[in-house]
Amino acid sequence: MIVAIAWRNIWRSKTRSLVIIIALTLGLASGIFYMAFYKGMLDQRINSAIKTEASHIQIHHLNFLTNPDKKFIITSADSVVRVIQRKKEVKAVSSRIIVNTMIQSPTTGSGVKVTGINPEKEALVTNLHTKITEGTYFEDNKRNPIVIGRKLADKLKVKLKSKVVITLQDMHGHITGAAYRVVGIYESSNTAFDELSVFVRATDLHRLLATNENSAHEIAVLLNRNEDLAAIGQQLKSELPLVDVKTWREIMPEVNLLESSFRLTMFVFIGIILLALLFGIINTMLMAVLERTKELGMLMAIGMNRIRVFAMIMLETVMLSFVGGFCGILLGWLLNLYFGAKGIDLETWSTAYKSMGFDSVVFTRLTWSISLEIAAMVIITGIIASIFPAIKALRLKPGEAIRIDM
Repeated sequence: MIVAIAWRNIWRSKTRSLVIIIALTLGLASGIFYMAFYKGMLDQRINSAIKTEASHIQIHHLNFLTNPDKKFIITSADSVVRVIQRKKEVKAVSSRIIVNTMIQSPTTGSGVKVTGINPEKEALVTNLHTKITEGTYFEDNKRNPIVIGRKLADKLKVKLKSKVVITLQDMHGHITGAAYRVVGIYESSNTAFDELSVFVRATDLHRLLATNENSAHEIAVLLNRNEDLAAIGQQLKSELPLVDVKTWREIMPEVNLLESSFRLTMFVFIGIILLALLFGIINTMLMAVLERTKELGMLMAIGMNRIRVFAMIMLETVMLSFVGGFCGILLGWLLNLYFGAKGIDLETWSTAYKSMGFDSVVFTRLTWSISLEIAAMVIITGIIASIFPAIKALRLKPGEAIRIDM
């Protein structure tokens, strides 16, 4: 009975109730859409970090990450790879040889990280081969091919088939170098990565460094699911104590920070919106109580106890919040589904976004768990907003309330 009365009371002043419902709808929809946009950007950044830059897990010599010198090398990389491949959660493994050195074109030079890879195995671990915008991904057997980023190609003023020279010091301390021909130019969502990273065949780099082909500076591991990251990381750390096992969260702490801060950002942003709407709801319900002072006094005079009056006012407020919250979440989800399929083109700001490692086209993404948490926040807001108007109604004295002229 009280529920039915409370529902009818909401619509006694349709304009006032609709204003609050529309405000809740638009406020929550905008908040949810922002969360979906931010989650889409974050997921794309994490996906890029894993599939293009770092993979799920990287294994190095114990001193390599603190001092990336070529002498800190894993001498029996094959035995390490065999241990990793025994894990059913592992999708692919690729060994790499890495040198930080200089690359020079006929016009200028730049510091780069030269990564020697096995193209076939690397294609199973990273999606670099899908980022090629010009040329090919080591598809021929020509000597000393090199794949470089678009940003670096522009900086060196080189194009396909141009020659670049890499100069380095081999394992014996001798200065050596070789000319490489550009066979492919890639472009990822991270311009800093594109400018710094170049890729050659591991066999060519082993020859230059005078190292054993069974050695590696880095072993990249791709898992079937990111959810297995912590468990597999711990297992490999215990099984391979003589090497340094790091997950992408440890290698790229800035990306991990973005992921870990998402939930806090969501609560703060939605909380600010609901806090602003809270005062609007309280004001609306106070007006409703004041307008119905005589009516509430009569109800109490004929026997309705104060608990029922309190419950009725609370129900009206919670129902009003629930209707607005439901419409807001529904509209937010519709926007999320639409832009999740179509994407939001940020080409105008692509340079700024790519410098931070984000894609210029963002596909919104939202999970049901986030929606349920927001719905819970809306209900809590409704309950909080109902307390003051309900207390105001409780303080009415039936005799005085009946005599008020409305």
